[in-house]
Amino acid sequence: MVGVGATVQVLLAGLALADIWRRPAAEVRGPRALWSAACAVNFVGPLSYFIFGRRK
Repeated sequence: MVGVGATVQVLLAGLALADIWRRPAAEVRGPRALWSAACAVNFVGPLSYFIFGRRK
């Protein structure tokens, strides 16, 4: 279970970081560096970016 959780965490962080740096700055709420740092916080950082950090 720990291995599965770690894999999901790394996958979420990777997807969030890729989205942060590929998306135009106008479509990201707040500084990209702050969201990148937030991605290091387990599941909370990447999920909060996907919920609150992107403009639709």
